[in-house]
Amino acid sequence: MARPSWTSDPVEEQRRRKRDVVRRLRAQGRYGPRFRDVLPSFTVLAAAVCAAVAGLVVGFRTVGVVVPVVGVLLPALVLTVALRRRRPGARRRRGHYTPQELVELDIQGLALAVARMLRRDQWKVRLLPAPDRPRLCARHPDGRRLDVAFRPVAEPLPDEALPHPRAHREDPDSFLHLVVHRGTFRARDVRWARREGRTVLMDGPALNRWAEGAPLDTLLAGER
Repeated sequence: MARPSWTSDPVEEQRRRKRDVVRRLRAQGRYGPRFRDVLPSFTVLAAAVCAAVAGLVVGFRTVGVVVPVVGVLLPALVLTVALRRRRPGARRRRGHYTPQELVELDIQGLALAVARMLRRDQWKVRLLPAPDRPRLCARHPDGRRLDVAFRPVAEPLPDEALPHPRAHREDPDSFLHLVVHRGTFRARDVRWARREGRTVLMDGPALNRWAEGAPLDTLLAGER
């Protein structure tokens, strides 16, 4: 029996709804690229693959089997190295940490992380371990020296071991105290550090920027 003219075909109605949904998603930028948008990239990729294959064939005919073997092994080696460098453990050993990783560290782990970040910035670091209050001594190739303490206040604590006084006699202008705290320093700590002159405070936001790759010299210049 023929369908009345005033009724709509279910298939056609479903297609119309689908077109409306696709139109809305594209207007919102949530549908993804069209084929014509990605066609240039696919063309370039196909041309690159064809050129690589042609180069391997020519190399095989000219030199021998060495060229295709190297052509296959070299990209595989580069890919393997790139993947290994992106692993969290390898990234942290190079002195790069995420803010969440810094939060999860205990005080000893934080000292190790700061030591790695200093080495990343070309400092030679010596870690002075302590059960609850580790300390770092660092020297830059240009002669600057850095004493790093980990505490929530600017002033040294009563039972805190201070740097050896011999370090101050070398060149006082090249010596700097860096106090690291994952939280926020109080206003009185900031005022004390400014009066003291050779103490720089590194709070949580600055520490996160340093851990993500910002050079220490840039951060120190902004704090002083």
